[in-house]
Amino acid sequence: MSQLKDSQDMNESWLETPVMGIGQYWDDVKVGQRFRTLARTITEADITFFVGVTGMVEEMFTNIEYVKAESKIGSRPAPGSLVFCISEGLLMQSTMQRTGMAFLECDLRILRPTVAGDTIHVQAEVIEARATSKPDRGLVRTANRVVNQRNELVATYNPLRMVKGRGY
Repeated sequence: MSQLKDSQDMNESWLETPVMGIGQYWDDVKVGQRFRTLARTITEADITFFVGVTGMVEEMFTNIEYVKAESKIGSRPAPGSLVFCISEGLLMQSTMQRTGMAFLECDLRILRPTVAGDTIHVQAEVIEARATSKPDRGLVRTANRVVNQRNELVATYNPLRMVKGRGY
């Protein structure tokens, strides 16, 4: 174990230490590369806060008695846009810190309900990675599959992102 020196020396030496958790640069990914995120459980609180902050106060999301009586799902559903947003959060934590520049487009398909208590993760495959006209950035498209704890496919989307290049 090393002895701690004065604060000045300690702070200067830590400036040279690599930062962990930085995302992937566009020129480091390869078409066909696959990865999977960590998982996250969608909670009642997630649904409550999301519908409140977005104004999506449809009874299907706010009235559990209505859901029990009228819904074919039988329990409180999460809005598809919440499932998408949580999926993006899972990806950001692992692939885009300090390297993502812009979310440009995607086609999103919600394939089955996700309800409070479901746990999702994202399976992603790089399907496009190319330079832009500017040397410091590229475009990366992935085919993303959102999967629940029962290994059911609940959503798919294919975002095109602008991503920093290595060394810029």
